[in-house]
Amino acid sequence: MAPQDPADLGQGPTIESRMERRFIVMSTRDALLQSLEPLTPAGWTQVTVTDLDDIGPWNELLLHRFMVLDLDDPEAFDPLDVIQTLRMQYQINLPVFCVGGDADLQGDMRLARADRFFTEAELQEMLPRFFERYGWGG
Repeated sequence: MAPQDPADLGQGPTIESRMERRFIVMSTRDALLQSLEPLTPAGWTQVTVTDLDDIGPWNELLLHRFMVLDLDDPEAFDPLDVIQTLRMQYQINLPVFCVGGDADLQGDMRLARADRFFTEAELQEMLPRFFERYGWGG
């Protein structure tokens, strides 16, 4: 068997890209997105999407520290599909913090292994703690 040419291996993420502080927000609701802006510390990047594929291949998700998943934006995406894709298809244990949603949806999301559930006010209170907790490396 011939040795593989290193050029065929592709470029993985750099150390610098692994150290970047990024988080995902899945929502199209302007009020929620605008409420997160003043809470986001310098040095953090908010990546707003409605489809996991917009982030790139599954391994690109690993470059993000956590996800905020809006359960009150049913027209934009199916949150149950998102969490099932993350947990079952990709087998990624990225922390997923859900905001909003009714009791039935939250129950389904719990069964699919979403991590925590908040009202918008609770999320705004907790978000600085998440930035601190997941702010390692920088």
